[in-house]
Amino acid sequence: MIKCNVTVCGTVSKAATCRTNKEGKAFVSFAMNVVIPAKSGINKTIEVSVIKDGTLTEVGSCNIGERIEVAGVLVPRKWGDVLYFNLSASSISHQPDEAEDCIKGVMEFRGKVGKSIEDKTDKNGVPYCQFSAFSAEKVQDGFEYIWVSFFLFDGKCEAWLQPGVKANIKGALSVSVFNDKLDFSCRVSEMSEYVPQPYNG
Repeated sequence: MIKCNVTVCGTVSKAATCRTNKEGKAFVSFAMNVVIPAKSGINKTIEVSVIKDGTLTEVGSCNIGERIEVAGVLVPRKWGDVLYFNLSASSISHQPDEAEDCIKGVMEFRGKVGKSIEDKTDKNGVPYCQFSAFSAEKVQDGFEYIWVSFFLFDGKCEAWLQPGVKANIKGALSVSVFNDKLDFSCRVSEMSEYVPQPYNG
């Protein structure tokens, strides 16, 4: 499970349309392009699919080419080699505060820790712990995996943090591009071992 409470700045790429859900409630949907900066190589443009409760009159016309800022809950999903980004909007601003495209916010993650857990020191001599973990989601007959790099600066790694352990993690989200691939990273603010509860059907 990966869920991100974010603010996204970008450019409308598909015009807003209004539809109704099964309960007859109106919602607006459109898409926006967001340029993700590259650590190595060239920048990458991703498309974010946005939905917002309300009518076109209430939400405002999001016209192709318009720069906007959207706050809400972003959920990345993977299908094969493609990542999809679905954003359920709580608010839309037609006058963005940010001059550059960006995805900023907090990631909530539940997944399994990878094999490598390393103690490192940054360029200022500050010690930190670095590890990766993946979130798995069932897709058709198999599973898709999204990997995230985690950086823990405040305190030493907990004794339970071992390869293969399931964890709940929360922290500041960073999205970048490395060697033409999207890279998710998170500076940890909260972390705990995830212990599934027995099912009482």
